[in-house]
Amino acid sequence: MNTEYRRAKRRKVGFDVDVTDTMTGRVIGKLSNLSETGMLLILGEALTSDALFQLRFTLTDGAGNARAVELGSHELWSDEAAAPGQVWTGFRFIDMAPEDVAFIRGWVDAPGSQYV
Repeated sequence: MNTEYRRAKRRKVGFDVDVTDTMTGRVIGKLSNLSETGMLLILGEALTSDALFQLRFTLTDGAGNARAVELGSHELWSDEAAAPGQVWTGFRFIDMAPEDVAFIRGWVDAPGSQYV
């Protein structure tokens, strides 16, 4: 039985979006899908389990405007990906500016989006 418990709609990204750990300045992975409450990343190595992170990524809206989003997040789970050396990791957002929440909501709901 495959039951989906998430409430927020998750949009597939479909292009490369680097995600940076703002505490280290290091790119930790790529954005796979995004909702207004969390995200899935593909990483080159596992992160500390159940830890808090300050992350940043830049998205472009349908009009071509780029926006850097910075947020606090909680690592919820990780699992080895099919490709050797890659890890899928799920995060929930714990702190984000209201303007960034509105931007992500609009980005997720944009016409032509594909969802998970």
